[in-house]
Amino acid sequence: MTESVNACVALRADGVGLVLDATGTGLPAVAHWGPDLGELSESDARGLILGGVEPVMANLVDEPVRLALLPEHWTGWVGRPGLSGSRAGRDWSPKFRTVALRIDGQPVAVEDSSVGGGLIVINRTGPAVVEADAVDDVAQLSVTIVVELAAGGLVRTRATLTNRGETYQLDDLVLALPVPAAAREILDFAGRWGKERTPQRRDLTVGVHLREGRKGRTGPEAATVLHVGTPGFGFATGEVWGVHTGWSGNHTHYAERLSTGEQVVGGGELLLPGEVRLERGETYTSPWVYGSYGVGLDAVARRFHRFLRARDNHPSTERPVTINVWEAVYFDHDLDHLLDLAERAAALGVERYVLDDGWFGSRRDDHSGLGDWQVSADVWPQGLHPLVNRVRELGMEFGLWFEPEMINLDSDVARKHPEWVMATGDRLPVESRFQQVINLGIPECYDYVRDAIFAILAEYEIGYLKWDHNRDLIDAGTQPSGRPGVHQQTLAFYRLVDEIKAAHPGLEIESCSSGGARVDLGVLERADRVWVSDCIDPLERQLMHRWTSQLIPPELMGAHVASGRSHTTGREHDLGFRAATAIFGHLGIEWDLVKATEAELAELADWIAFYREHRDLLLGGDLVRLDHPDETLMVSGVVAPDRSRAVYSYASVARSEVALLGRLRFPGLDPARCYRVTPALLEHAPSGLRPPPWWGVEVVRDHAYADLAAGHRPRYVPTAGAAGIQASGSLLTSVGLAAAPIDPDQAVVYLVESI
Repeated sequence: MTESVNACVALRADGVGLVLDATGTGLPAVAHWGPDLGELSESDARGLILGGVEPVMANLVDEPVRLALLPEHWTGWVGRPGLSGSRAGRDWSPKFRTVALRIDGQPVAVEDSSVGGGLIVINRTGPAVVEADAVDDVAQLSVTIVVELAAGGLVRTRATLTNRGETYQLDDLVLALPVPAAAREILDFAGRWGKERTPQRRDLTVGVHLREGRKGRTGPEAATVLHVGTPGFGFATGEVWGVHTGWSGNHTHYAERLSTGEQVVGGGELLLPGEVRLERGETYTSPWVYGSYGVGLDAVARRFHRFLRARDNHPSTERPVTINVWEAVYFDHDLDHLLDLAERAAALGVERYVLDDGWFGSRRDDHSGLGDWQVSADVWPQGLHPLVNRVRELGMEFGLWFEPEMINLDSDVARKHPEWVMATGDRLPVESRFQQVINLGIPECYDYVRDAIFAILAEYEIGYLKWDHNRDLIDAGTQPSGRPGVHQQTLAFYRLVDEIKAAHPGLEIESCSSGGARVDLGVLERADRVWVSDCIDPLERQLMHRWTSQLIPPELMGAHVASGRSHTTGREHDLGFRAATAIFGHLGIEWDLVKATEAELAELADWIAFYREHRDLLLGGDLVRLDHPDETLMVSGVVAPDRSRAVYSYASVARSEVALLGRLRFPGLDPARCYRVTPALLEHAPSGLRPPPWWGVEVVRDHAYADLAAGHRPRYVPTAGAAGIQASGSLLTSVGLAAAPIDPDQAVVYLVESI
C-alpha cells in the first residue's frame, strides 16, 4: 500500500488564492496562485487539480510531469531542479516521499489512497502556514517545505534539508512558483552605485532569465523583485506575479519557460563551490522566497508593504526627522561645527542627529582605521560626550555610524590579527575602497566586533546605528584553508544584529551598503530602514524612490534633503524639488546648514513641519503610482487605508514636447466620496508655475518677498479664502484636473481630503 496525505489545501487572504496539491506521495505542488477562488468544494478541488494535468505529448516522458515547489528531476522535469548536490557524485537526483502534512502546526490525517480514501479539502481564510515533511530513504535525505500565505496576501516559502547519511555537498537549493502561460513579459531591476533599482523589461522566452548576485551582499543592481506578467502590465493594469529572495548574501532570482510551455519564477541562495557540506544530522535552511500577485504593480507592491507593516517589530509612522552630517563635514570632525549643526537642526524641528564616519581610531580619511572601534582620543579628547550630551539636551536622539563587517589593513586590529581578513588562495583579495572584509565567521573575530560595539553602546546614550557595508566580497574565504565563507558571513551578520538588538531594545538600525546595495527582506527582518542610495540628487531619487517602493514601504526608505549642488552628480536643484522628493520617505537632512541662507532655513522648516503634520499618512498610506503617457511627468502618492485623505506628487523630470499635459488623475480615491484638492505649501511654489483656474489662487508679484524667498518668484494667494476645488472621487480618479505647468526639476504636492 502507498501512504499518501491525499489533501488539497486552499488558502485565501486579501484577495489572493493559493491552492496546494498534496495528493499522492510526491512533494506539494501549487495548483493555483492568483486571484481568490473562494471556498473550494471537493468537486472544485478535484477539478482544479485534475484540470491542470497536461496530456502526454510525443517524445516526452510517458507520465504527466508534476511540478513541485521544490522541482524534482526524476519526475521528468527538465528545467532547473530545486535541489542540486551529491555525495561525490552519488544521490544527486533524490525522489522525495511526503510523510506528513501540517497546517498551522496541526497534522493532517494520512489517507490510504489504495483503499479508496477520499480527497481531503481544507479551506483556510486569513494567514496560514503549511508544512510538508518528505524523505528519500535511498538518498538518505529529508526535507521540510514551509509555505505561508501571510498578511496582505503575500506568499512565502522555504525549505530545510537534512542529511541522514555520509557527507553531502549541497550545491544549490531553489524554490519555484508556477505562473500561467499568459504571463509573458518580465520586469526586474538593474542599477549601479548612485543609481540603484533601474527598471528593465524583456519578453519571457524559452530558457532561463537568470539574475545572480555574487557580491556577498544584495547589490545595487539586484533584481530585487522579478516580475512576470501579462504583456504591457502597468501600475494599475495587467496580472503580475513577482518573486523576491529575502537574503543579504549571494542569491538567485530566475524566471523559466520550458519548450513544453511550463513557466516558473523562483529563487534562493547562491552557494559557492563547497560552501555548504552537511555531515550526518546537519541541516541547511534556505532563505524565504516571497511571491506577490496582483492586478498591476501597485497591488504587487502593497502586498509586500502590508506584510511588513503587520510585523510586531515594524517601526511606527512617527519616524523622526533625521540629520546625518556626512555630506556636511565628511571626516572633518570639528566639535564646534558639529555643535552648530545640532543647534540649527533642532531649531528646524529635527528629531535625530547622526554622526557618520571618522570618529574612531586613525580614521581621518578612508585609508585607515576600519576595525578599530574605539573613539579617537586625538579628535575627541573628551570622547563623544560633549556632542552626545548637547544633542540630547536639544531634544534629539543621537545616532552613530559603524561598518562592522569591514577592515583597513592600516589598522591595529589587522596588524594584530591578519588572519581575520577574508581571503583565499594564499593571497589577499583585490582592495576596494582601500578596505577588506573582516571574517565574522571566525568566533574570536565575531566576539571582538560585538564587544567593541557593546562597549560604545554602554558608554553613550545611542538610539540609532547607521550600519554600513561598503565593498563587495571578492575571494571571501576563511584563512588558512581559504574555503568560501560568504554563507557563514551572512549568517554571522544576521546573528550580530540580532544579538545587539536583543541587548538594546528600542535601538534602531539602518541598513546602508554603499547606499542601497543591501535592500532585501532578509536584512529588513532586523533593520528599521534602508539608505536608498548615496546619491541624494532629487532627480535621480525620483526614479529610485519610485522603484525601491516596489518592495518596501516609504517609512523604511531613508530620503534626505541634500545641499543645493549634488555631491554625486554636480546638478543644482531648488530646495522645493529636493524637499518635495524627500517627504515621500523617511525624511532627513544631509546638508551643511551653516551654509544655508535664512530664507532656505525658513523654507526647510516649513517642509519639515508639513512632513511632521502629515507623516502618519505619508508613511502609513497605500502607495499609488500613475502610468502617465508623458514620461516627463512622474506621478505618485499615498492614500489613507480608509480613503479619507491622500497626498500626491506631480514631478516634472524633463521638458515635454507639448506645452500642456492635459488632465492629471488622482488614483486610489473612493469614487463615491467627495474630496477637496488643494495645492500644498503655496508659499514655496515651484518655478515656472502657471496655476490652472481650479487652483483658486491669484498671483502677487511682491519682489521684496520674492527676493527673500527665491529668485523673484511670485506669491500665490487664495482668491476666496481657500485654494483648491471640490470634486468626486470618481471624477478625480477617472478624469482628473488640469495640470499645472512647471519647469523641469520641479514638483507640485497636493493634499486631498474627503468632505
